[in-house]
Amino acid sequence: MDRQLSIEFVRVTEQAALRSAKLMGRGDKEGADQAAVDGMHQQFAMIPISGTVVIGEGEMDEAPMLYIGEKLGKGGEEVDIAVDPVEGTNLVAKGKQGAIAVLAIAPKGCLLHAPDMYMQKICVGPRAKGCIDINASITENLTNVANAMKRKISDLAVVILDRERHAGIINEARKAGARICLISDGDVAPSVECGIQGSGIHMAVGIGGAPEGVLAAVGLKCLGGDMQAKLIPQNEEQIKRMHAMGIKDVNKVLYMDDLVKGDDCIFTETAITDCFTMKGVKYFEGGAKTSTLVLRYKTGTVRFIETVHRFGSSKTEVIL
Repeated sequence: MDRQLSIEFVRVTEQAALRSAKLMGRGDKEGADQAAVDGMHQQFAMIPISGTVVIGEGEMDEAPMLYIGEKLGKGGEEVDIAVDPVEGTNLVAKGKQGAIAVLAIAPKGCLLHAPDMYMQKICVGPRAKGCIDINASITENLTNVANAMKRKISDLAVVILDRERHAGIINEARKAGARICLISDGDVAPSVECGIQGSGIHMAVGIGGAPEGVLAAVGLKCLGGDMQAKLIPQNEEQIKRMHAMGIKDVNKVLYMDDLVKGDDCIFTETAITDCFTMKGVKYFEGGAKTSTLVLRYKTGTVRFIETVHRFGSSKTEVIL
């Protein structure tokens, strides 16, 4: 993919974050999501790609825009698009930390078309690559990751969604001595932040959404991190969807190359509210400031971009 596309995709998540953040703390998660969808959709129309949404707001009959199968862009290279206009709608509605606007792009056919079902995940950064096993206990994984990073388990910080289904691994991780960061929503950002040295996050584990798992996988792949996953079907219909995807074994372990294939992908996320490594949208008279992380696998570049947006003007000051 053309390297210049990276900044175009940054503009997409920036617009989503700017529009959604206007509704922060207003208790309107649907409105915050729709504002982000509108911003993304408008920006995609100006990008020279022929994109197909493979992970989006839902099926065509559920979402008027950014639906699965929708064609985006004004023409160009064929790409797959995975997008979540607001990852953490509850966080925006309640004014809590951790909400992002996020998208991932890869050449056509390279992203897993993950159905909207649960996915078990384990994510780590580059220093622990090759040391995780989703079928092993959390204690065994913590031990292996700590050894790989030349740390004690007590030095590791693990992000887990605060859900009743995770009570067992939370208790076991605490017993092993790890430090636990429980989050209420939004596991894409912390999963990716495992791969950023200095983020303070060393592992993300647990069961969350499968579409979010693919987004996290793209970010981690760009960073040289590692991830394993398993789809967790809840009924016969979801099992049939897995079979239609070519996954006959419901216990199949999905590795990084199963989630995102090839040697080129781009990931970008803009903070709506404050995250571990980025500040949320900050408004001031006549404009706003955004913080974005943009990653490209092919070149290994990791960029944090702070942009000052001047409302009512076509000019923006970009600080790299």
